[in-house]
Amino acid sequence: MNAPARTSREVLANGRAYRFPATPTVAVCIDGSEPGYIEAAIDRGLAPNFARLMRTGANLRALSVIPSFTNPNNMSIITGTPPSLHGIAGNYFYDVASGQEVMMNDARFLRAQTIPAAFHDAGARVAVVTAKDKLRALLAKGLDMRAGRAIAFSAERADRATLAENGIDGVPGFVGRPVPDVYSADLSEFVLAAGVRILERYRPDLMYLSTTDYVQHAAAPGSDMANAFYAMMDAYVGRLDAAGAVVALTADHGMNAKSRPDGTPDVLYLQDWFDARLGAAAARVILPITDPYVAHHGALGSFATVYLPAGADQAGLLATLDATAGVELAIDRAEACLRFALPPDRIGDVVVVSARTKVLGTTASRHDLSGLSGPLRSHGGLSEQTVPMIVNRALAVPPGRTLRNFDIFDLALNLVQQAS
Repeated sequence: MNAPARTSREVLANGRAYRFPATPTVAVCIDGSEPGYIEAAIDRGLAPNFARLMRTGANLRALSVIPSFTNPNNMSIITGTPPSLHGIAGNYFYDVASGQEVMMNDARFLRAQTIPAAFHDAGARVAVVTAKDKLRALLAKGLDMRAGRAIAFSAERADRATLAENGIDGVPGFVGRPVPDVYSADLSEFVLAAGVRILERYRPDLMYLSTTDYVQHAAAPGSDMANAFYAMMDAYVGRLDAAGAVVALTADHGMNAKSRPDGTPDVLYLQDWFDARLGAAAARVILPITDPYVAHHGALGSFATVYLPAGADQAGLLATLDATAGVELAIDRAEACLRFALPPDRIGDVVVVSARTKVLGTTASRHDLSGLSGPLRSHGGLSEQTVPMIVNRALAVPPGRTLRNFDIFDLALNLVQQAS
């Protein structure tokens, strides 16, 4: 990576100005990190670096975007904008124009500039490392690997990284770890280990690290599995801090148990619900949690959007849905887009959000739950919206400001107290 001179200039991304950092700045998205996970590890004495940084830096709470899924929140974090501006309203959506249900992991779906791309255009050295390859193209949009100032790859396909496509090759050897299984805690550790090595070797001005929520889907806060994961993460956070970087951590969403007392998933099958009232397949239920990695959640989450047939009694359906057990919110497109800042062309006629312990499905036959390792834990609703916001420096946050997880770069670049 070629090194530009550091200056006090500002970089504009999507209408927001960010200070060019005087020291390397690392933003970390801890996928699925309900605040209780970190607190439980600290209580057990397993996360001394988190404890220290939360005491001497900033320990705040923020709200994720809704739906509280991976893709929309990662894209909000890396663009500093809500989905209404960047266009990514889920992992998966119904393309009305083509009549196809498609994955929203292609860079062509992103409508906003990423913050790393804006800094890259301004001459900065940047790096992006994500766990799963589904996010890489979106997160790396606008980065020119030929310029020698950008690195972007996924842990999942680290062995396939090339200089031309990713700005780096030989990644497993460089990191000192083999490519991990996609369904493992090792996938997140690879991301963090890569971040430390990149910081030590290349000293990028700006770096974004995004882990996976495999552990959070499988284990509750305070469990042995979760505590071991956060103890591992704590060691890497300590190394990033010791290397002199500004380190800012948040999450894309929280996580909750979504099972009945007998351990089976607590599901409201919305396609069946609408079929019973409108006829088979008259409505189309879209579950934006859907992605290629469904083993740990079975494509069951707490947010759904529904396309209704012409002439349907939308008001009557919403009223009935709203009164249905397990439904926290049932609203039309206009209200959903206004309330949650969603793009209208990628949302159905109706939005349904389920309660804390409930998930939404289509029909039972479409959900393969054989990959679940235990009782279902998932996300997507309002109950998974509160996430941690931790920075290893004192901040000058205006009193009364409601923080969003996509403010993390603003905090790390603009609000770190200058004396630090």
